[in-house]
Amino acid sequence: MSAFIEWLESLNKKDTKVRALLRRSLAFEPGMFPAAFPYVEPFVKVDGHTRDMHYLVAGLWASHWREERGDNVLSLGDAAARQKIASGSSSLESRFISLLDSDAGQLPHRLRQMVALLKDQPLDFGAMLEDLRNWDQSNKRTQNRWARDFYHALEPASSLPKSTSAKESQP
Repeated sequence: MSAFIEWLESLNKKDTKVRALLRRSLAFEPGMFPAAFPYVEPFVKVDGHTRDMHYLVAGLWASHWREERGDNVLSLGDAAARQKIASGSSSLESRFISLLDSDAGQLPHRLRQMVALLKDQPLDFGAMLEDLRNWDQSNKRTQNRWARDFYHALEPASSLPKSTSAKESQP
């Protein structure tokens, strides 16, 4: 568990209203709900995108919080694949792809929607924060990792055809 999520968990143990305030913060742009400041600002050391992502993840953590969370938390890609398999939803994949294609302005809205769809899946919010901090990288490292996690979970390696190298396929 990341230090930020541990911080939120410790605040929650002292006062459960923390979760309610952070859930409510999701109705605002990240970092724009003053009642959430006391719970996030002490942990955030920078402004801009990283600060916004701390607020977004704090709100998502609060909305998704479960008493029995365990240690078997999943990346967002793994969780989306498991939810697609469990629900049989044909639209989950297209929503997931839309999330991966989000720019910084669309990301909070689409991520809130996705996390709501994944209500039955145990998410790794610490990893999510780290991933979101790197969202705008030109190599799309986060988006590629989430896509890889999603499609690998949908199609286990044992069910895929074995790939052949160019040398093997030549006569």
